[in-house]
Amino acid sequence: MAYYGISSNLVVYLTEKLHQGTVTSANNVTNWGGTIWLTPVLGAYLADAHLGRYWTFVIACFIYLSGMCLLTLSVSIRGLRPPHCVEKDVSKCPKASTLQLAVFFAALYTLTIGTGGTKPNISTIGADQFDDFHPKEKAQKLSFFNWWMFAIFFGTLFANTVLVYIQDNVGWTLGYGLPAAGLAISILVFLSGTPFYRHRVPGGSPFTRMAKVIVAAVRKSDRSVPTDPKELYELELEEYAKNGKFRIDSTPTLRFLNKACVKTGQKGEWILCSVTQVEETKQMLGMIPILVATVVPSTMIAQINTLFVKQGMTLDRKVGNFHIPPASLAGFVTISMLVCVVLYDRLFVPIMRRVTKNPRGVTLLQRMGIGMVFHIVIMTVASLVENHRLQVAKESGLVGGGQLPLSIFILLPQFLLMGTADSFLEVAKIEFFYDQAPENMKSLGTSYSMVSLGIGSFFSSFLLSTVAHITTRNGHKGWILNNLNDSHLDYYYAFFAILNFLNFILFMVVSKFYIYKAEVSDSMEVLEEELRTSTRRGSLQEE
Repeated sequence: MAYYGISSNLVVYLTEKLHQGTVTSANNVTNWGGTIWLTPVLGAYLADAHLGRYWTFVIACFIYLSGMCLLTLSVSIRGLRPPHCVEKDVSKCPKASTLQLAVFFAALYTLTIGTGGTKPNISTIGADQFDDFHPKEKAQKLSFFNWWMFAIFFGTLFANTVLVYIQDNVGWTLGYGLPAAGLAISILVFLSGTPFYRHRVPGGSPFTRMAKVIVAAVRKSDRSVPTDPKELYELELEEYAKNGKFRIDSTPTLRFLNKACVKTGQKGEWILCSVTQVEETKQMLGMIPILVATVVPSTMIAQINTLFVKQGMTLDRKVGNFHIPPASLAGFVTISMLVCVVLYDRLFVPIMRRVTKNPRGVTLLQRMGIGMVFHIVIMTVASLVENHRLQVAKESGLVGGGQLPLSIFILLPQFLLMGTADSFLEVAKIEFFYDQAPENMKSLGTSYSMVSLGIGSFFSSFLLSTVAHITTRNGHKGWILNNLNDSHLDYYYAFFAILNFLNFILFMVVSKFYIYKAEVSDSMEVLEEELRTSTRRGSLQEE
């Protein structure tokens, strides 16, 4: 609720209160969103290497809360906001002062530090509460991320409806004060459950572990890898069993890294690594092509709180005497997602389970692929709707600006379809990166899904600025202007549809070569069997 209470309507505040133009306000939103989604890498590192997930989350929560309080003050104190302006052309309004911008953006970027520690760890803490070696809990874990996203989107729905309405019609002080109070309450709720949580001990820096493997492999690049994996260096079975860790068998993927565990007579952490350590590195590196293929869909998500909202500001928002805030249409993304997640978990999965014999119904990558197909459809629909909106602007003589005699609900299809896409792609993405990460690097793995959103937001800023610049060359009017009635967002959305199609082809290629890691519980069963065999052999030798 706190995050979406800010992000959903931020472009409106930047436009109407800080008097920023279309490209500047949209880019400020996506740059902030990009930072929000990239800082989880730092939070994941601190959790996995030093503080543990619980303490990283708790500390980050209080930083998050301080940012929310500062943000509320920045929109409440008269001297911290520019004077009111009624000009249709925001370029004619007085600009915000350096102090006003500094305080507002300092608050926003304090939130990025807070979310950096909360986003990668809270879902991971939740998933950690399920025991992979308990059949019932292992089965329940398959549905956890569906219901995790379901719960998140209840907060999102409140933000996109109630909070957005309050911000637009009552005031920004209450509109930002309520999510700040909600965040404080949620921290207390989380802390009250502390005695009941299962806590994971930090496993050391994941970046250092991976760096050791890469350096060791490079230093022994002239060595050949033995054909028998048993000749590679590995710790004793008892070492893993004693420390409650998981051993991973050698695989032929990314074979060059196997050189890190080739025995040469020399020892040292930067010269010789265990097979398990090498395989952990492979698992993290192997997910990167999938991460890259999810960047373009993440760029589409960035349009919900920027250009989609700006479109809504040009349309008729009246329903009787009620004025619909443009940003509240994002609530339909949430409603669509909530409905689709329930249908997916209760209807789609049981049906597909009988067909595919897969406990998840379809694989995680197949689920992501379905979501990507929806993104192609979304941007095609958005382009057609925008083309119709521009035609109405011409017919009504409102190309120069003004509200069109066209209901805001013409934008509804693209919002509903976005929620459907999220129920496939976004849920599968966070589950995939958590599930496929090594046990000691789960927070880092979870942060991959957020890195995708972060890069997507920055990519959105880059594309918007680049397209706006290129399309104004040689005296052309340009596709993206402050006056959307005289712009060509329909061309821009069509460009996005083509980009999504090309990205889907890329995703199909990288998915074909991806190899899922073995289930942890299966690996432990193999380890236990090998330990029993080893013990029996020792007993026979003694006899």
